[in-house]
Amino acid sequence: MSFLRTFASVILAGACAFAQVPNDPFPAPINATDDIVKVSFVEFATLPDLGGQQPSRPMVLVDEPGTQRLFVNDMRGPLYTVPRGGKSVTLYLDINDPRWGVNVNSSGNERGFQSFAFHPQFGRSGTPGFGRFYTYTDTANTNVAADFRPGDGGHTHDTVLLEWTAKNPSAATYDGGAPRELMRFEQPFGNHNGGQIAFNPLAAPNSADYGLLYMGAADGGSGGDPFNLSQNLAHAFGKMLRIDPLGKNSANGKYGIPKDNPYVNDNDPNTLAEIYASGVRNPQRFAWDSQNGNLFVADIGQNIVEEVSQVTKGANLGWNKWEGSFGFISRQAVSLEKPRSDPKMTYPIVEYGQVDPLLQPQSAVTMGMVYRRKEVPQLANLLIFGDNPTGEVFYVSADKLPNGGQDPIRRILFNDKGETKTLLQLIKEKNVAQGKTPSTRADLRFGEGPNGEIFILNKRDGVIRQIVK
Repeated sequence: MSFLRTFASVILAGACAFAQVPNDPFPAPINATDDIVKVSFVEFATLPDLGGQQPSRPMVLVDEPGTQRLFVNDMRGPLYTVPRGGKSVTLYLDINDPRWGVNVNSSGNERGFQSFAFHPQFGRSGTPGFGRFYTYTDTANTNVAADFRPGDGGHTHDTVLLEWTAKNPSAATYDGGAPRELMRFEQPFGNHNGGQIAFNPLAAPNSADYGLLYMGAADGGSGGDPFNLSQNLAHAFGKMLRIDPLGKNSANGKYGIPKDNPYVNDNDPNTLAEIYASGVRNPQRFAWDSQNGNLFVADIGQNIVEEVSQVTKGANLGWNKWEGSFGFISRQAVSLEKPRSDPKMTYPIVEYGQVDPLLQPQSAVTMGMVYRRKEVPQLANLLIFGDNPTGEVFYVSADKLPNGGQDPIRRILFNDKGETKTLLQLIKEKNVAQGKTPSTRADLRFGEGPNGEIFILNKRDGVIRQIVK
């Protein structure tokens, strides 16, 4: 019996070890040569380094219609304005200024000033949202009770949603007082904690979605969602949230919960009414299609699958039961049996494998936009996204959305004085011109201008590039 038990243990250990071997659900690599779209670019503006050799770390670039300016942030705390014509950059607000008491935690690659959004009434005098904008930032100040706690783990920092109110929205620099805190997350780990915040730019005044703030809230970090928060509707972690920042009917009385949110009338009293969609791991970026209102999110995967999904009210995007179209097993494995087999889940429209030869280890998807304009005709009607570390820019058709997989993915490359290059190549060459060591990664982000202009951000050379025909 002892021999049999020993033999069985060896077999079981071997089976477990085999199950942990990284697998690849996409054996055919991303098509690197067919249907490439080439675009040109101009250097639109350059953000300051803030001293030393570390370049700026921009995350978000948006247009503010009321003031005729673009705004862009740096994860370390600054928020800058850029004229719509580009070139000059002005510091509008430094969240890390000691007088605000925020104490931005920008340690590592993932923490810091994550995102910001202007209320659609920001520049409209006499309206409730006049002068108001919102920032989503990690903070080292953890002596305030959090609204949302993971229920376990450590306490590395907090993530806070803050409301700022400018007296004169058109002023060159912020002229208001200290921010009002709306919401606070207690973070158990130091990675993938925040995400994007944004108002639906397509929502017309008096419509149900007007003035409602969408928020991406990651699963708390570490790996594999160790506390199983993403599928738990009693927790805000691993969700997309939707709130009224000017309302007061939340549990803490500092913001409102829209009456048409999907779980407002849920029978379980523990279900959070702030939730718009569930089952996300790290929903760093999302964007709306201006033609039909579709909402898409790029959700960073664990170690195997990166995905872009369409988000609908009450949708469950699967994590951590699913990683993309495949059953989640561990950090090293997904199940290749019965993909996309749970009808209750919303599966990706497009996804790709982290081990693809075009990419680097620890790849991470980032959302761009759906381009519905004609100024850059070769990009018309394309859903544009990319891979954060490598800076690879991809597209699929926005009118014939794929049904998962990476076969439809095609590349967008840059024309630089007649030579075709990747973003990372452009960054490396700029680093050399700056007298710096060429970067090994890009840290890609996208921005959008008032007329659908596409801006390419990165955290390695400080240059904002605008895509042109």
